[in-house]
Amino acid sequence: MNANNLIASTKSPISRASGILLHVTSLPSNYGIGDLGPAAYAFVDFLAQAGQKYWQILPLNPTATVLGNSPYSSFSGFAGNPLLISPEILAREGFCRLCDIQEDALPESGPADYEKTAKYKENLLGKAFEAQSANLEDHAGFQKFLARENERWLDAFALFKSLKKRFDGVPWSEWPPAFRDRDAAELEAHAVKAAQDILREKFIQYLFFRQWADLRKYCSEKGVRIIGDLPFYPTCDSADVWENKELFKLDKNQCPMVVAGVPPDYFSATGQCWGNPVYQWDVLQRSGYNWWMRRIRHNLEMFDVLRLDHFRGFAGHFEIQALEKTARGGNWVQGPGEDFFHALAKHFPNLPFLAEDLGHITKDVVALRRKFGLPGMRVLQFSFGEDIAENTNAPHNHSENSVVYTGTHDNNTVKGWYQSEITGKDKQRLELYLGHATNEDQIAADLVRLGMVSPARTAIFPLQDILGLAEDARMNTPSTARGNWSWRVSRDQLSPETAAKLKEISRLFGRV
Repeated sequence: MNANNLIASTKSPISRASGILLHVTSLPSNYGIGDLGPAAYAFVDFLAQAGQKYWQILPLNPTATVLGNSPYSSFSGFAGNPLLISPEILAREGFCRLCDIQEDALPESGPADYEKTAKYKENLLGKAFEAQSANLEDHAGFQKFLARENERWLDAFALFKSLKKRFDGVPWSEWPPAFRDRDAAELEAHAVKAAQDILREKFIQYLFFRQWADLRKYCSEKGVRIIGDLPFYPTCDSADVWENKELFKLDKNQCPMVVAGVPPDYFSATGQCWGNPVYQWDVLQRSGYNWWMRRIRHNLEMFDVLRLDHFRGFAGHFEIQALEKTARGGNWVQGPGEDFFHALAKHFPNLPFLAEDLGHITKDVVALRRKFGLPGMRVLQFSFGEDIAENTNAPHNHSENSVVYTGTHDNNTVKGWYQSEITGKDKQRLELYLGHATNEDQIAADLVRLGMVSPARTAIFPLQDILGLAEDARMNTPSTARGNWSWRVSRDQLSPETAAKLKEISRLFGRV
């Protein structure tokens, strides 16, 4: 199978398909945040009943309130998020008691409460570890997990987490020099003293990956494929950067000399200054991009297809001096380009990737994506400006080898967009394109229909747009630090009637 056929390909002869974008945290649950428990399985059932072949999610790595709870900012690009571990499954599998999970339970619906969930699950997972710790040496599943993951990433991550605890959570660049610079003798001495803390972190990761593997198997049985998401840059304060400092542009104090971002765009008049450290691509190239290959292999063991976030960074990335407050003074620097993808193709010949090619896209980015046959993203909310005739986001310009969205996790919901963002002549063009007048209660269904009829082989819709929800259901507003990543669907919104309607329109346009 080649890359051109990976997206929207299933075991059936159907070449067109559709799916839903919904992060795990947005599921209902009794524990403050969506997790890998019963509601996740019920959602897979909903997808199957609705004739959907894809579930697209956001990164599953650990989140933290200090990092804005963003799934794109994490202490690790390999580890799983403990907040997503299901208490119900822990109790069912005997890792804790039923009475343990019922203590201090949180509301099932409403916004995700990351802080309360973190406290609840830290306590619960601590009890699970205490109950199991004496028997872990004889636990076959746990020992198999250690044998597979320790050298790949788990040893470094667990050590990093234990040091974060020792130094009260401050960034690793502010640790005493011996630990900041990874002095072998000091790290070994610490590992001996903190052996239980390190073992606890590894056990928690085992629980996460155990539950994820079971959920993914269930998806496969139901004919649902998972599209995962790979952030382009790691967070500076992460085990990834601490363990691999030579791969990033850091100064003598191990702080970034330049940081990543994007120039002024649709989302921000001053650009976005992300703060992530920038790669030293020449160093990565000399290793055959080994760190990237390990990271991608790890993710492809978790997902069926992988969305490459900020794909344009492979052609050229935007660097901003570390002390700058906005992205206005940044500049573009050439990326690894074709050389990286030739290396990638040697490891993963089928190239099961989706290129997030949104934003400031230049000819070299388009050429890179096309050369390796990667499907790109087309977003309907970006279609209705003065350039609609040539706009690649407009349905009449979609190629078969692309994925169409009404919006992404960074966009407003379609209803919210119609109510507050699209105005004047753009709104007139929208109605002319639709061929009829519309309104705020109809617009989400209208754009879903446009996505379904698109030539794009795959159509993905945020669940909020399937449900016709307004701006208060928005997942993320770029360049804002608060109020993001907290929306959750309620159980009654995932109704059989909604599934039946979605299946009907999917079948009508050949996506079932």
